[in-house]
Amino acid sequence: MKPVKSVTIVDDPQVHEDQHVHAVYDQIASHFSSTRYKPWPIIATFLADLPTGWIGLDSGTGNGKYLPLPANRRSSVLTIGLDRSRNLLQIAQHAGSEPGYLITREVVWGDVLGDVWRSGVFDYAMSIATIHHLASHDRRKIAVQVSTTLVHQQKRLLQAVSPVHGRVMIYVWAIEQDELSKRSIPASGTDGSDSYPMTGEDVFVPWVMSQNQHTAKGKFKNDIPPSATSKEVTSVVQTLALETPVYNRYYHMFAKGELKQLTVQAAEELGLMVGPRESANAKGCRGVEIIQEGWERSNYYVELRRWIS
Repeated sequence: MKPVKSVTIVDDPQVHEDQHVHAVYDQIASHFSSTRYKPWPIIATFLADLPTGWIGLDSGTGNGKYLPLPANRRSSVLTIGLDRSRNLLQIAQHAGSEPGYLITREVVWGDVLGDVWRSGVFDYAMSIATIHHLASHDRRKIAVQVSTTLVHQQKRLLQAVSPVHGRVMIYVWAIEQDELSKRSIPASGTDGSDSYPMTGEDVFVPWVMSQNQHTAKGKFKNDIPPSATSKEVTSVVQTLALETPVYNRYYHMFAKGELKQLTVQAAEELGLMVGPRESANAKGCRGVEIIQEGWERSNYYVELRRWIS
């Protein structure tokens, strides 16, 4: 397996993401999708607990594996998928289909930082394995909140959901990988700053295309003729191994406490109280409560609920 490598971002974050995130996922979409089919248990439980009739957003839906859920109450909620990769969206559009039974999902081509949604339009929103692809702290924070400029408002997760009852689930990759992970995260020794004391690691995580997904000079491993000598077989396999492309995907691997820190900063900059509704000292206060947070199988997660007192 190719090693994970530390990276220093020297160019514009948007340019970095275009090259090392968006372009990569359009290239590997089919192979990537074939490896992403099992939902994380906490996310599945989050969706299963939603009231019937709610409408939500999967921001950075990828191949749409969460769009058919909850499995025990199919079609009880409607999740709309948003992604930057057109190739992944083509897969997500029919997530959960079976032979002879084609299902068409609601999907939208767009950027998680874009001006896409009206404020409060959704009952719930998810960002699963997406924010860690944004190449600066400020861009990751904006993905959680909203940025107001003289030109327009950009609605993200906290602003996209109902201020009265909206629920949000966020998952990101963690520096702390479990024993089943194939990744070892290099440490840069960065201790953060006064403003951002918890700082993760910026890395390239390689994606190696399988030989069944890639042709090298018109040859597949399975196309080697039965009459080939062992030397000829070895030569073809070595050529395939050498010429199989490796795509470096950018990730910000989150440190312990960093996702909560990011969420609290995003909420407070929006003027939201952070805590349970009962902590409000006046009627009409707006806030967000952290329902749960933790670590699951090499990921950090946080679940939020909006409220008005």
